[in-house]
Amino acid sequence: MNETADTMPLLLPPALQRGDVIGLIGPSGPWQEETFRKGVQILSELGFQVTFAKNLLQQEGYLAGSDQHRHNMLTEVWRNPDVKAIMAVRGGYGSLRLLADLDYELIRSNPKILIGFSDVTALLSAVTKHTGLITFHGPMLSTLATSDRESVHHLFDTLCSQTDRPIKPAKIEILRPGLARGPLTGGNLTTLTHLVSTPYEMPWQNSIVFIEDIGEAPYRLDRMLTQLNLAGRLKNIRGLILGSFDNCGNQEEIWNRVLTLFQEDIPIWANFPVGHGARNMTLPIGAEATMDSSAGKLTFTGPFLS
Repeated sequence: MNETADTMPLLLPPALQRGDVIGLIGPSGPWQEETFRKGVQILSELGFQVTFAKNLLQQEGYLAGSDQHRHNMLTEVWRNPDVKAIMAVRGGYGSLRLLADLDYELIRSNPKILIGFSDVTALLSAVTKHTGLITFHGPMLSTLATSDRESVHHLFDTLCSQTDRPIKPAKIEILRPGLARGPLTGGNLTTLTHLVSTPYEMPWQNSIVFIEDIGEAPYRLDRMLTQLNLAGRLKNIRGLILGSFDNCGNQEEIWNRVLTLFQEDIPIWANFPVGHGARNMTLPIGAEATMDSSAGKLTFTGPFLS
């Protein structure tokens, strides 16, 4: 497929409604049955039905089954006409191995909400890049029980509503003020770095970029940011949002390195509630957004649901 998200029109998935069916997939690592059960219970209490492929819970080392098994899970739920949204069970590693074999024509002809974060960043990026479909960076089944109430509420408020809901975090840090507008892209920093120069990398230029990570030493974060800079990915972006970096050492070191790399006068925010922490607000990848530093508010200025 030659078309990409920077040349094709955006494709908006239909909004979710209470009572709709959510299909579960495991594109990455395995999970514990108790974690799975708690997540399904939360979805049920929120008024949604759940379906998933046969033998969903498999394990092959650090993967939730073979590549073929994980690929089949995704294809099966995407083909199911009853499924209105698709949610990853957990991250880890493995999504990257599926990207070359995905049926992007199937996805584009059957637009659905796709939700996940962490390693699932690769899947979100590839789907938006090759189909134009807006995807959603937000809590997964395995993190619903550990996400705070605001994040869970915001997830389904976002997926069920066609009305813009600005995000105005209480503890945001404005490292560099300014106003920026552009399509939103980003996700897990490690995964984004692994996508560089592949056919599944979203365009960085003229975008508002958000990044987050967990359990990475400061020098590793520095190395990834430096690589992105040397690869030209940090040039001509319109704004940068730093999410949570739990267990990553002194965050001030990270912020200082970011400010050193970004000499352009663009808004840079830190401590935004997105990532592996309990606060993980849902963000539509590919949607037009505005960063307003004077109000400390992220607003979506373009539609992301039909």
